[in-house]
Amino acid sequence: MDEYGILDKFRQDKVMTIEKLMQLLQCSALTVRRRLKKWETFTSINQNGRYYTLPEIPEFDDNGLWKYRFALFSQHGNLKQTIIELVKGSEAGLSAADLSKIIEISSSSSCFSQIKQSHEIKREKHQGRFVYFSAASTKYRLQKRRIERRKTDDWPTDAQAVKILVHMIKNPDIEVDRLAIESAPPGERFDPLVVKQFLQFHDLLKKTSDTEP
Repeated sequence: MDEYGILDKFRQDKVMTIEKLMQLLQCSALTVRRRLKKWETFTSINQNGRYYTLPEIPEFDDNGLWKYRFALFSQHGNLKQTIIELVKGSEAGLSAADLSKIIEISSSSSCFSQIKQSHEIKREKHQGRFVYFSAASTKYRLQKRRIERRKTDDWPTDAQAVKILVHMIKNPDIEVDRLAIESAPPGERFDPLVVKQFLQFHDLLKKTSDTEP
C-alpha cells in the first residue's frame, strides 16, 4: 500500500498505532515515526501515547480535547502542556480533582508533581485543597477573585458541614436533595444547590447516587 493509500486508511480508521502502521507500510518503527512527524500527527495524551491521529481528523472541544474510543488527544500538546493550558485558561483555577475529570486521569497521577515545577502556573492551598492558578499576575488575580466568590454567604458553616458529611457517611447512596433535608436541624433545610456545590468543591459529589451514570 502506497502513502496515499495509507493516509486514506488512516482517515477511515481515525486513529492508528505504530504497530498497525508498520504492518501497513511494511517498514520499521523508526520509518513509521518519520512518517508520523512528516504528517504532523497528534499523539494521544493517555494510553501511554500509543495512538496517533492526523491533524485534520480531531474535532476539539472547548478545552482543546478530542476523544475517540479510548484515545484522548489535545491540541495543546502533551499531557503536561495540556494541564498547564487548562489551568491558565480556567476561570477560577483548577484542582487536581477538577483536572482529573477533564483529562480522565487519576488525581494522584505523578504528572501533578511535574507541573508544580512549571513557571507558567502556581499551586496554592485553598479551603483545604490545592488549586492550580495561572502564574501571570493579571490572570492570577482574576482567578483568585472568582474562586473567592464561590464561597457565598449561604456556604455551610463548619458545624453544618460536619452534619452534612456525617449524614452522607451514614447514608452513602443518598441523593443530594434528601441529604439537604435530612442533615439539616429540625425545622430547617439546607439549599440542595449549596450542598451540591459544597460536595463538588471537596470532590465528594461522586459518592452520592445522583451522580452515577
